[in-house]
Amino acid sequence: MTELIIPAIISCIVAFFVVFVMTPPLIKFLGNRNLAVQDINKKESVMVVRPGGPIIILGIIAAEIVLYAFLQLNEILAIIITTFAAFVIGYIDDRKVMGGWFKPVTLAIAAIPIIAFGAYDSNLAFPLFGTVQIPVLYLALIIFMIPITGNTINSIDVLNGVASGFMVIASFSLSICLFIIGNYEIAIVSLPLGFVSLAFYKYHKIPSKIFPGDSGALTFGAMYGAIAIVGGVEILAAIALLPAVINSFLFLSSVKRIVEHRQIKGKPVEHTDDFRLKATDDKTAPVTLVRLILAGGPLSEKQVGYAIFKLALFSGSLAILTAFMMRIFL
Repeated sequence: MTELIIPAIISCIVAFFVVFVMTPPLIKFLGNRNLAVQDINKKESVMVVRPGGPIIILGIIAAEIVLYAFLQLNEILAIIITTFAAFVIGYIDDRKVMGGWFKPVTLAIAAIPIIAFGAYDSNLAFPLFGTVQIPVLYLALIIFMIPITGNTINSIDVLNGVASGFMVIASFSLSICLFIIGNYEIAIVSLPLGFVSLAFYKYHKIPSKIFPGDSGALTFGAMYGAIAIVGGVEILAAIALLPAVINSFLFLSSVKRIVEHRQIKGKPVEHTDDFRLKATDDKTAPVTLVRLILAGGPLSEKQVGYAIFKLALFSGSLAILTAFMMRIFL
């Protein structure tokens, strides 16, 4: 365990400061090229640059390369390749709006390196009930999990700071779970995701100076899913990600098909005269987590974001508690 302290510290410093230092130049670069979109939740006409995906993937790869230099794990290579593939997929979608099929199909392909490197254990661990051996079925789980986690984080990226702030909570919760169950190496490998998310949140929080875009959101989600698979903590990861998972389920169950958010005509949220957010009465609009939060009455964008973070903290705490139970009873 002690030999992991130095690579953990170095990789976390690299992950945080690459993003923290390099994001302002990226904001300037994107601004000079008019790569910006309107922040629809602001009363004034505010333009915010995007995508932040390039700096997010740079921070992740730099940190993971440091870890690979120390640990020489195939699992790290699998995570890097899968995460980078997700970034490329998202970047394509940032530059050109693709059909609803594009991201699920291509993210499924992005999961193949995890299988190719053998960076998984086909035994699925359930809290209290023990492990289940599903060698063939588990391959299908890998193919499905990366699209699910990638699109789940992408779907919750609807307000200033929510995607990056949510990932700070979820990823650190997952790292703690990995430490608790004794998977120290993958716990160390997972830490850069949290520090990259934390550094990016500095510029993504209200009022946002940069949006992650699909490239950033898919990078966050795909790496989270890859860590869950490689670390053998799929159930714990799902618990920590529960608010975002519920959001995706609500959206898909209400629209009843896989479709880009930008292609939905009905909007789940409207604005009051003082530009607070309120749930829409439009029956054609999809049901989302934000819409449910607003069912009790209008809230500011910041209040909605904090409500989502509270749910993330609850889910993260539940995942950590579950990890303790697994450590005791399994």
